[in-house]
Amino acid sequence: MSLKIRLSRGGAKKRPFYRVVVADSRAPRDGRFIEKLGTFDPLKAKDAADRLVLDTEKAKVWIAKGAQPTDRVARLLDPLGLVKREARNNPQKAQPKKKAQERAAAAAKRAEESAAPAA
Repeated sequence: MSLKIRLSRGGAKKRPFYRVVVADSRAPRDGRFIEKLGTFDPLKAKDAADRLVLDTEKAKVWIAKGAQPTDRVARLLDPLGLVKREARNNPQKAQPKKKAQERAAAAAKRAEESAAPAA
């Protein structure tokens, strides 16, 4: 049985509220879970003390038993020192392609040349 520490959504429409739970990976997101570890309220300020309420001792025990946190939960556990979150591969797909970079370099060169005689 593969265990996950993940978020289970609650709250009203457009007002999310999450429970941090340990669940079988095959169980539905908001369905059956084994144990509730805490709560997460994304609508509160990032520096609010009660944005993430978590029983860290229970989380340590479940991680020791082999429960894998999801990426979002790992982001929440990393500042607490429970899990070291690995940096994800974030390719630069939004970078301009070769021809667009050449055009931008040519435009910058023209702008530099036009500014040089004025100085």
